[in-house]
Amino acid sequence: MKISLTFNAKPYTIEVEEEFALFLRTQISHDFDTHNNNELKTLLHAYVRQTFALYEHEKQIASLLAALEKETLR
Repeated sequence: MKISLTFNAKPYTIEVEEEFALFLRTQISHDFDTHNNNELKTLLHAYVRQTFALYEHEKQIASLLAALEKETLR
């Protein structure tokens, strides 16, 4: 499935697996105007937001793994 966005008046299209495309399309709609032009600043802000979410998830995973390891060692 193809997904398109426009940045600085230039269209960009990517093709991804259909199952992932449905998820990606929903996530993209939270960060970008899917029907009009987006500034590069918008892309940078979205990248920072997504990277922070990944950072938080990594911390949660590490915490859960540490708790599981502690529980296993009992």
